[in-house]
Order: sequence, then C-alpha cells, then structure tokens
Amino acid sequence: MTSPPVRIDSMAKYAALARGDTNMYLRFPPKTYREKVWDHAAGAIVVQEAGGVITDGSGKPLDFSKGRFLDIDMGIVATSTPELHAKLLETIAQVAQQEQ
Repeated sequence: MTSPPVRIDSMAKYAALARGDTNMYLRFPPKTYREKVWDHAAGAIVVQEAGGVITDGSGKPLDFSKGRFLDIDMGIVATSTPELHAKLLETIAQVAQQEQ
C-alpha cells in the first residue's frame, strides 16, 4: 500500500474502486454486526462490471438472495483485479489462522 486508509461510509467506496481511484476495499465489522443487503448490492455490481472482484473474507461470493442481511463468514473484500483479490484472501487466511 502506498496511501493511508480512507474511511468512507457510503456507496462512494465502490465507485472509487470501480473508477480506479483505489485498488481495494476491506470491511471487517464486529462479529455481532450483520451487513445489510442494500448497503452493498448496487456497489458489488458496479465493481464487478468494472472488472473487480467482491467476496466475503473467506472468498465466498456475496449472496444477495437470502433476505435483508448478508450471510457472510468474515467481512467483505473488494478489489480492482482478481490477482490482488487472491493475494488479499491468502493474507487474510494467514492472519485468521494465527489468531486461532
């Protein structure tokens, strides 16, 4: 990373990723928080259409068909390229393993 993180609590984070203004968006809320579908569905489409990838922190695709809340294991990972996505998921898995 060459720039400090920037906190953005809106769909602007997905637009910035799709435009190429950033190369990743990571979200790891507290375990008790449940992500709402409407906070991520439109942004996920925009990122994917721009060639990016979005999954949960375990690499599973986000499933927007299960009601109001996302059923995700560990956060949200969105990246500008599949290659970066794979590297981040590998790093996340290593960190998660160390925390066990």
